[in-house]
Amino acid sequence: MPLRVYNTLTRQKEEFQTVEPGKVRMYVCGPTVYKPSHIGHMVGPVIFDTVKRFLTYLGYQVTWVVNITDVDDKLIVRARELGTTVKELAERMTADYLDCLKKLNVTGIDYMPRATEHIPEMIEIMRGLIAKGHAYASGGDVYFDVTSDPDYGKLCNRDPDQLEAGARIEVSDKKRNPGDFALWKASRPGEPSWDSPWGPGRPGWHIECSAMSMKLLGQTLDIHGGGLDLQFPHHENELAQSESYTGQPFVRYWMHNGLLKMGQTKMAGSIGNVVNIADLLEKHSAETVRLLLLSTHYRSPIEYSDERLAEVGRSLGHFYRFFERYQRICGRSFYELAAPTRHAPFDTGSPPSAFLNEVSRLRSTFLDCLSDDFNTGGAIGALYELLTALNRFADARQLEEPARREDAVAEFERGVRVLRELSSLLGLFHQPPESGGGDALVNQLMQLLIDLRAEARKAKNYAMADQIRQRLGQLGIILEDRPGGTGWRRG
Repeated sequence: MPLRVYNTLTRQKEEFQTVEPGKVRMYVCGPTVYKPSHIGHMVGPVIFDTVKRFLTYLGYQVTWVVNITDVDDKLIVRARELGTTVKELAERMTADYLDCLKKLNVTGIDYMPRATEHIPEMIEIMRGLIAKGHAYASGGDVYFDVTSDPDYGKLCNRDPDQLEAGARIEVSDKKRNPGDFALWKASRPGEPSWDSPWGPGRPGWHIECSAMSMKLLGQTLDIHGGGLDLQFPHHENELAQSESYTGQPFVRYWMHNGLLKMGQTKMAGSIGNVVNIADLLEKHSAETVRLLLLSTHYRSPIEYSDERLAEVGRSLGHFYRFFERYQRICGRSFYELAAPTRHAPFDTGSPPSAFLNEVSRLRSTFLDCLSDDFNTGGAIGALYELLTALNRFADARQLEEPARREDAVAEFERGVRVLRELSSLLGLFHQPPESGGGDALVNQLMQLLIDLRAEARKAKNYAMADQIRQRLGQLGIILEDRPGGTGWRRG
């Protein structure tokens, strides 16, 4: 099915058509780097990394930009609290953010511009807005005049008075209208500043994204993404100033992802209920976190809790155990399998087998879900169904028995390659998880217990053999008797 994307601006799904055929220009708002990265900072990057993976799979050439806001009131306040400079704090927190992206396998970002690197471009846009009557200087500040834009409020589908009433508006006697927003702020003594036609100062938040996105991607972007909480005022203001400056449509598809929720409360730094990635990864694997963030449709809220993460971790365990089974059957690692990187029809063979027909159907279901507004939740459901089908086939054909048929093994491997292909689109299973035993000594001790149990069974001491299994079970260790021997895993 053709790719369809929900556009916040039009409030409907639209068939995906890019500005330039075959190319996608995508911009996603990045963090203000004044505190360590928390899980909320990872929602957008994980979602749009998956969007890029799928678009690339469909044959598009995708350029993806994520900005870094390294000058802002929050940075200034936090640096003062810590007794450091804004520059030092921003560099340290940016390094933390990049490390978190790497751990969660967010690999698709092409450019990460810093706001402080693009001050001249911001000043140029402000000059143009003033010249066109959309902005004005006042007491060293520069403001965008919202009354100059007849379309202001179209992204939120509300008129300016409603927007003003429903949001925190920065109060200033320098403004012509209460809803006007700052493009440039005069700096106070001791604050970072740059020279400008209006005196020393620093840029406002909204102008940063307009300047960086248009510098790297052009006047009209194909996709602009970000959290639902950025729709107003950030994206509304970004849209107004960009189109007022260029006279061209700024974005074809506005995509807003849902936010994390803890129970009935959203997760936010302002509330104080955020969970830092460094702390989270001490208890849960990065792959578990990534799968949690993709487990619902991207426009829906994401339910966060330790219980939910544990549930996702257990479900990943089914895949890991299957990868061990694949290695026993085929003699090589699932992680070494080469998977297609571009979409092509799946050949079910001639005549097609019932198993490969089922694999083909589930593959189509998975790809149809992603083609329907990047529905990763539905796609993951199809991935679990494929896992079940692969295990069922291995059981029915007794692929772990010495007398197995090699043509059945070949058929099985074709199905496994589809699992590799589809999971790669979600950024999953790029490397093996940490060993279930943790280190070599634990593995050796477990092998000793397995050998002792085998000796007990050989001596018909079934009570001892059962006791070893039961005591290990109480410790959360599960023994699995297989045709090739006994294995173990954490429960």
